[in-house]
Amino acid sequence: MSVRAPRVPLSVLVSPILSLTRSLIRMTARALRTLEFTGLATFALLCGCANSPGRPVAGDVPIVPREISDFNTLYGKNCAGCHGQDGKGGAAIALGDPVYLAIADDTVIRRTAVNGIPGTSMPAFAQSAGGMLTDKQVDVIVRGIRERWSKPDVLRGANPPPYSSSEPGNPSRGMQVYEEDCSSCHGAAGRGGPKATSIVDGAFLSLLSDQELRTIVIVGRPELGAPDWRGDLPGKPMSPQDVSDVVAWLSSQRLSFAAAPVASSSNSTGELR
Repeated sequence: MSVRAPRVPLSVLVSPILSLTRSLIRMTARALRTLEFTGLATFALLCGCANSPGRPVAGDVPIVPREISDFNTLYGKNCAGCHGQDGKGGAAIALGDPVYLAIADDTVIRRTAVNGIPGTSMPAFAQSAGGMLTDKQVDVIVRGIRERWSKPDVLRGANPPPYSSSEPGNPSRGMQVYEEDCSSCHGAAGRGGPKATSIVDGAFLSLLSDQELRTIVIVGRPELGAPDWRGDLPGKPMSPQDVSDVVAWLSSQRLSFAAAPVASSSNSTGELR
């Protein structure tokens, strides 16, 4: 005789499954509501922080000094104090003078910026020489000076004396050249005249190397009314030898005044060291 298994109603079998399904649905709904609330709360918190007093904005975040690459910033912070905000009007040579840029090439300007001029007020700016600027920042300054202030036709065909010279000057002849070309402004023996001050003053000579003296003789100081090598005597520009001799005479005046001898180079032309 066979035994038949008792028949279980379908509702009994399905009921636990339905109950589990409903529980899962309720749990999922609660989780979604929790996530929604958390997301809204987080969004509100972030919006509130974005507008909170004292929160820095993008422009307030300081830039690492070595990453500055803007010419105006680099020049303004490192050069303008001596050379003038627009490359002129400062105590030092006008870097914005196109005549200066016509005789001083980028190699000269870069070397001076990197190493400075020993014995003078011109310090070294490159990190490799103890300064604060990277090589790329020095390049930005040199390139910016050239792009903004040089004028290719400024010499109008004139042939200026060379920026530097290895030939020594003659101080005795330099005194004669000074009397002819310079004394009308700077007075007898360079002690000051009706149009300009003394150029044999010990403090003045101690601040300049022979190369700086040579540069000033060639390009002048137009912002101060001092002419370049063409304008001292109308129709008679100074020759390269005239420039070297005048520089040699000026350099020799350091021995007569309390001045720093390190500003003088080994020869009277003052080639940049």
